[in-house]
Amino acid sequence: MNLEMPTMETGSISLAITGSGGSGAVTAGLILLEAAAKSGLYGLMMRSAGPQIRGGESLSLLRLAGSPVACMDDHFDLLLGLDWHNAGRFAQEIPLHASSLILSDPAIGAIPDTFTAGGAVVRGLTFKDRAARVDGGRLNMVAVGTAGALCGLPQDMLALAADEILKAKGPGVVEAATACVAQGYALATEHDVPATKPTHSTLARWNISGNEACGLGALRGGVRFVAAYPITPATDILEWLGPRLEQLGGLLVQAEDELASINMVIGASYGGVPALTATSGPGLSLMQEGLGLAVASEIPVVVIDVTRGGPSTGIPTKPEQSDLNVALYGMHGDAPHLVLAPLDVRDCAFTTQWAVRLAEHLQTAAIVLSDQSLGQTRAVTDPAKLPGIPLQRVTEPSPASDYRRYALTADGVSPMTLPGTKGGMYTADGLEHDAFGIPSSLAADHHQQLDKRRRKIEAFDFGSDWAELRGDGKLCLICWGSSSGATFEAGERLLADGIAIRVIALRLLAPLRSDALAQALAGVEKVWVVEQNHSGQLYHYLRSYGVLPEDAHSLAKPGPIPLRPGEIIEAVKHG
Repeated sequence: MNLEMPTMETGSISLAITGSGGSGAVTAGLILLEAAAKSGLYGLMMRSAGPQIRGGESLSLLRLAGSPVACMDDHFDLLLGLDWHNAGRFAQEIPLHASSLILSDPAIGAIPDTFTAGGAVVRGLTFKDRAARVDGGRLNMVAVGTAGALCGLPQDMLALAADEILKAKGPGVVEAATACVAQGYALATEHDVPATKPTHSTLARWNISGNEACGLGALRGGVRFVAAYPITPATDILEWLGPRLEQLGGLLVQAEDELASINMVIGASYGGVPALTATSGPGLSLMQEGLGLAVASEIPVVVIDVTRGGPSTGIPTKPEQSDLNVALYGMHGDAPHLVLAPLDVRDCAFTTQWAVRLAEHLQTAAIVLSDQSLGQTRAVTDPAKLPGIPLQRVTEPSPASDYRRYALTADGVSPMTLPGTKGGMYTADGLEHDAFGIPSSLAADHHQQLDKRRRKIEAFDFGSDWAELRGDGKLCLICWGSSSGATFEAGERLLADGIAIRVIALRLLAPLRSDALAQALAGVEKVWVVEQNHSGQLYHYLRSYGVLPEDAHSLAKPGPIPLRPGEIIEAVKHG
């Protein structure tokens, strides 16, 4: 029985591993991704689960390639079933084609018809029996060996990866896992899978999740205080930051709720410590009043919003780009602030670091819009670039007797004193004020301070990092955040088909660089705005600035299934 799989020479290999909670689907995916990294490959691993707190269905989705990848492919080449309990709920997330291969052990039950209806090839392998040959053996580790062989991953790299992922569980677990991987590898070889030559990568690559990358960017940016309330899918950021902040002399506080966390962050920043909180959509809604205070009092803060499907509790374990409107418009009154969105897992580090530096320099609030598909996806990727702006808060170390905290400077950024600075006392609250910080309801003071707060972010030179621009042509795709990976790949495929195309992925959403965007759109005749929400929030936002041609099209697809390149190509060619 010949088991055939694509090779890296064909571009990439995509595989899915499904099981119920506790079956080890996520662990299996982590080991395969780590083995790919050690073998010199790039890759992505997304995970999916049901909305229940514990147990239920579990899924790992992987794509491995010899060059960087930033999204899942249109279909999966291999589906591994560790068990099939509630696996049918994942049917739409695991599109298969006629040449896809499903591997499962008949001893664990029948494969749901939803996976076999499209003609995928089914092979029954004795994973359970092979696991039973090893003391403490696990079926998922046997499957890792078979899948690794099918993907061309060397057995020694799989063993090294198992040790890396499982070493905290003790040497006995690692030994059993390594033996099971060998059993699975042998099982694949018995079915005419060719042996692969061991390789090893010495290249400096990251194996990192989007949430971890956001945490890294925060630390690189200078953040040393974090206050937050746990919420899916942002909690990973806090768990990653906690011990690392402590090592750097910083502090993480678990607040009693989101209102407390944003106010703690404002207080820490007022004291001179760069500060951050992380949340998801419902938490961001609760923070809006506090963010308005940060804008009015010109105290720098950063909020990472790892967006999930909404509204209300929505779908906490699935992705959606549906918080753009609340990030842009949620605060009452005119409250100019920064809204940024990382374009892929690696870019989470750059964009978060950039957000911290910008917030510190411009003394304002910055919202970073990640989402579940970025935050909880792991990537084997090249390291992120570093932003050009240094860590710099404009401070006044020796204020004069007439110190004006909110002085009407040319660029709108006024010198800020730290608490305890002699002669540097001022009022910082949510009331409108004059240049000294004294509360005022005079129209002139209100107008001047409104102009000042707007001027400092609109007049700032953000450089070329406001967007990622690729290609040229009369057809243009505009995207933002996590939809960028699929959009870039769609652009590459269209170009390969002879269609000249340019792609604009927006990283800085507010303030919108409308002049730069208009220049980037020069000569374009047809525009598609690509995003993952129901109402086309970016499309209407760009419409409000008048930067889109009259016949621009909106490709807005809600979650919970991420956009795929083929969907975008289909819309562009036939929409």
